Amino acid sequence: MSENEFYPFTIEVAPLTSPKGKFGWAIRKHGKLLERSDRPHDSEERAYASATAAVERAFRPADPRRR
Repeated sequence: MSENEFYPFTIEVAPLTSPKGKFGWAIRKHGKLLERSDRPHDSEERAYASATAAVERAFRPADPRRR
C-alpha cells in the first residue's frame, strides 16, 4: 500500500505505554493531529486497519449515490 494513497493525511501507529502490548494510531494532515484512536488494538496491523477505515470514512468524499 502506498503512503501517497491518503495524501495529505498520514497514519502513525505506535505502541501504547498502558496497557502494555497494545497499539494506538493517530491521523495527521500536514503534521497537524486530526484524530486519535480511542481504544487499544491487539496488533500493529489491526491498528493500521482501523486508522485506514477512519480515514476512508471521515476524510474521503461521500458517495454521491448515498442519501
